[in-house]
Amino acid sequence: MTHAPILLVGLDSDVAPNVIAPLRAGGYQVQIGSVADIKARAWSAVISGPAVAGLGGLNLLAALADSAQHAPPLLLLGEPAALAGLESGAHCRTLAQPFEPVELLNAVRALLVSTVGPADTIGSAGADADADADVATPLPGEEEFCQAVALHGESYQGAGSAKRVFVACLRLHELDFYRARLSRAAFLAIERQLLVMVRANDAFVAETQGRRGAGELLLALAAVSSHQAHEQLRALSDRIARHTFRLPGQQTSLTPVMGYAGGAGAPNVHELVEQARQAAVLAAARLDLQPTLYRPAVVSRPRPLWSWLTRLTGLFPARYQISFQYGVSLIFGMGLPYAVYALFGALGWDITHQVYLFVVAVLAFTAASIWAEGMLALRPVHPPQEPAKPYPSASAIIAAYLPNEAPIIEATIEAFLRLQYPASLQIILAYNTPTDMAMEGRLREIAAAHPNFVPMRIAGSTSKAQNVNAALPYATGEFTAVFDADHQPDRDSFRRAWRWLSHGADVVQGHCLIRNGDASWVAKMIAIEFEQIYAVNHPGRARLHGFGIFGGSNGYWRTDLLRQLRMHGFMLTEDIDSSLRAVIGGRKIVSDPYLVSRELAPETMDALTKQRLRWAQGWFQIAKKWTLPALRSPRLNWQQKLGMLQLLVLREAFPWVSMQIVPLVAYWAVQAGSLWRLDWLVPIFVVTTLFTLSTGPGQILFTYRLADPQIKQHWRWFFFYLWTSTLFYSGQKNAWNRIAHLKEAMGETTWNVTARTSVKK
Repeated sequence: MTHAPILLVGLDSDVAPNVIAPLRAGGYQVQIGSVADIKARAWSAVISGPAVAGLGGLNLLAALADSAQHAPPLLLLGEPAALAGLESGAHCRTLAQPFEPVELLNAVRALLVSTVGPADTIGSAGADADADADVATPLPGEEEFCQAVALHGESYQGAGSAKRVFVACLRLHELDFYRARLSRAAFLAIERQLLVMVRANDAFVAETQGRRGAGELLLALAAVSSHQAHEQLRALSDRIARHTFRLPGQQTSLTPVMGYAGGAGAPNVHELVEQARQAAVLAAARLDLQPTLYRPAVVSRPRPLWSWLTRLTGLFPARYQISFQYGVSLIFGMGLPYAVYALFGALGWDITHQVYLFVVAVLAFTAASIWAEGMLALRPVHPPQEPAKPYPSASAIIAAYLPNEAPIIEATIEAFLRLQYPASLQIILAYNTPTDMAMEGRLREIAAAHPNFVPMRIAGSTSKAQNVNAALPYATGEFTAVFDADHQPDRDSFRRAWRWLSHGADVVQGHCLIRNGDASWVAKMIAIEFEQIYAVNHPGRARLHGFGIFGGSNGYWRTDLLRQLRMHGFMLTEDIDSSLRAVIGGRKIVSDPYLVSRELAPETMDALTKQRLRWAQGWFQIAKKWTLPALRSPRLNWQQKLGMLQLLVLREAFPWVSMQIVPLVAYWAVQAGSLWRLDWLVPIFVVTTLFTLSTGPGQILFTYRLADPQIKQHWRWFFFYLWTSTLFYSGQKNAWNRIAHLKEAMGETTWNVTARTSVKK
């Protein structure tokens, strides 16, 4: 008898031989592989342990559910307690360890004989109906839910009130794939725990909670405003994300997905339910724990603040638009202040001296802060020599946009496979691509050779945040590191990170080192700038402010914290947003300049400009969103709040304040009749100027002293950076910040992917 091959996934090394030998003796073809291999070909069956990842092998079950029409049957091997919550039926059987060879063969034969046709129950309506029929929790169906909401509708909506009825659709993302593989007892346990969390909040009307099949909960919110509805749902989402669901024989975390609809001019309840369901589909694409409000596609977006500037910019060819915006920023930064000084002067009020003292104070404070950061960075803090706990399992999530990063991704994977870590290390490549690529076949080959490597194509993703969020449910490690696709971390980096995390840190930000500095003069300049940022600024600022910042890559998170916070794709710098949410929530982020990962710098000014404009605009979004919450946070001390003011407020104001010397001097020159009649030797001007100018050479000295040896050997690069920074680069960075402010006011939020033009191993 000839059988299609059986795939073995995720079995322990001491179990696999006891499976392979009997099966081959029974005439079966056996292949050891990974989750990625499930879709590669047709299998007669898949055999796995019950805990490949998450809830009894969620990534395995996801692959089964996603393997088109012919999902292979599944045999799970494990201890009886680990198998207790998993379904045993036509398409999924369990076999407790230890077992005899004949028991294994009988289980496989029974599984193959009982499987007739494709396993179409996975995620099907039939599975919903079957599971729903056995759920004992007293919840009405959709029709009864709609009737109850309509019955109470008049009490929700007072005449002229801004408060309306809102209907929410709540799902647990993983159950869309796995509920057909779970036992009824496990499903009931999940639903009961979910209802306890819902009913703990009086905002959700108890008599108007319902279900549309298994796995979807319908909620109604009593008389609330749109803001209140969002806040109530967000609080529920956060609580569910933090909750550990306890099932028979196992436990897991699940991802809530919420869509809601309602407000002024709301249609009937049935339409509200359908709209909430459509919004939930959008929320499921992001997986960022944020409730999504239904918005009709035909509704136009609100006009940006400065739509007139948008229209004016559109008159120029694309390549000249940034130059035009730069000119506008000069008008606002210098021309407008000069006009104000002249207007007040004509009225007999000379305000320039007060403005000058303010500008001098800001420049002096900024220079003093830079010197303080450098001094503090000279005394780096190292993690304890030994971890407080044994090394646990760890995960790495590499986010990639494959068409852009296909030339470099294999070198990145090879670097991760060379990492040295004493416990299990899972490597997830979370990538998106608009079209199928030949590289994906190579990724499956690597996964077959390395079971700890899991390539995941994130359907519908358009951002790094979506890729990371989608991969998080499959992260098996106690801590998870996030990397961009061009990073190659040092071999002992995960060991060093755990020494921090085991002693109380929640997040560790490492040192991002440029490995292609010799590719162009731009890359050379960025190589020294990154040493200045990661070897001097970040560690020095962390000691000065009392908190660190996660910069988007080479950051190590406690997995449960990252699952709670997620990344918000609507922010241009989703990494900084996650950092602020962690810090304001009382979490500890440390900066370690010796936790090194090597990345690629942009090689052209065009690529660098696109990258830095996005960073600058993202920081501006962060400042607008988090300044007041940070100052109000009871979890931050005064040192940290002052640090937030400097990081968020002064940082955004400095590019505008620093250029005020020009209109001030211009105004004084006009009043004096000549530029040469001004007194340039005013002590405060001389001292402040010398002190401010000293920061450039001072930073270079600190940077050379603390730079990584790989960069330090290129000592000429440091002189080159000092020259370019003094000549134009410092001013260029300020200009990018000012242009970014204009773009935010104009409503421009386009994400520009950093171009990859080098392949460096």
